[in-house]
Amino acid sequence: MNATPLTPAALWPRTLDVTRHALETGALQPIATEARTVPVAGTEFQVRVLGRVALKERKRPAPSGSEPFNPFANPEPDLVLGDVAPAHVCLLNKFNVVEHHLLLVTRAFESQDALLTPADFDALSTCLEGLDGLAFYNAGETAGASQRHKHLQLVPPLGPDRLRAPVEALFPVLPGPGRVVAAESLPFAHLLAGLGPWGAPGQGARMLAAYRLLRDALGLAEHAPYNLLVTRDWMLLVPRSRAEHLGVNVNALGFAGSLLVRTPEQFDAVAALGPLELLRQVAGVTP
Repeated sequence: MNATPLTPAALWPRTLDVTRHALETGALQPIATEARTVPVAGTEFQVRVLGRVALKERKRPAPSGSEPFNPFANPEPDLVLGDVAPAHVCLLNKFNVVEHHLLLVTRAFESQDALLTPADFDALSTCLEGLDGLAFYNAGETAGASQRHKHLQLVPPLGPDRLRAPVEALFPVLPGPGRVVAAESLPFAHLLAGLGPWGAPGQGARMLAAYRLLRDALGLAEHAPYNLLVTRDWMLLVPRSRAEHLGVNVNALGFAGSLLVRTPEQFDAVAALGPLELLRQVAGVTP
């Protein structure tokens, strides 16, 4: 993959320019949804309901052939923002639900259930420097990953009130670097780490240290499925046991407070059960 080197200062202007062009060419195909909310313990979780046209589009058959199709091996040029040092490419999510949804893809193939590396966090810190939003990682199919090629993801703040994620409103005071806590208001296995002040040198290394600390504290095996949420300030890790409940597939955005359902009936089921209980049903367990 060859692309223009991407700097933090260029990331957001480049996102807007590439989005505009990709919409004009049809390379970017946003998925239409109806945005709804469900009150949760003093905040609001977002639940997006697929439109009927979007539901039909998602049922299109995969390309034929003996090998699974890998859209990240040679991404569409109209979707590419640029190279991110040392080993990644940043591109738009072709079928986005959230506007300006970015993918951070390894140039060489790595498995989506592989451990995150120093290179992954160095690239992620570059992107978070350019966009103070929410990054996330779905480690494996059980955690909601739709592609086997390793990719982290980044979206602008989801809110409300400019929160990077609705779940932030349920967090306790963040621990200092080198410590982890559990949020009493989250009824599923998880741990939360604070990342300290943003902007000091070595941010990628501090993220990597927090990631390893969370994995060790939760006792995760090397290829165990999990979801990871990352902002400039904090990192949340949730082990996974199931991909879905009530027919609702849950990825990392679900644990951020943003769910996607296929039908109004599924929305009603999630609202009746409660989003936190849905998340508890698909999360893993602590040792």
